[in-house]
Amino acid sequence: MPPFPADASKRKVIRALEFLGFRLVREREHISMVRENPDGSKTPLTMPNHLRIKASTLRTICTQAGISRDDFLQAYDKA
Repeated sequence: MPPFPADASKRKVIRALEFLGFRLVREREHISMVRENPDGSKTPLTMPNHLRIKASTLRTICTQAGISRDDFLQAYDKA
């Protein structure tokens, strides 16, 4: 299984999350995103607004947002 990117570009991470259905809500000290699910519920996501995102932070973001490792890595490769 491939590892998470060590120092991922913030823009590429945002594009990958948008590919997974999230949309950008706010970008200040933190980046807020939300995904509207088919059942009408919403999945929020918050991440730090840094130029580079560490692998450990990416793992935490994916866990909290309910994104599988494989789904994120596929979206990241396409972004």
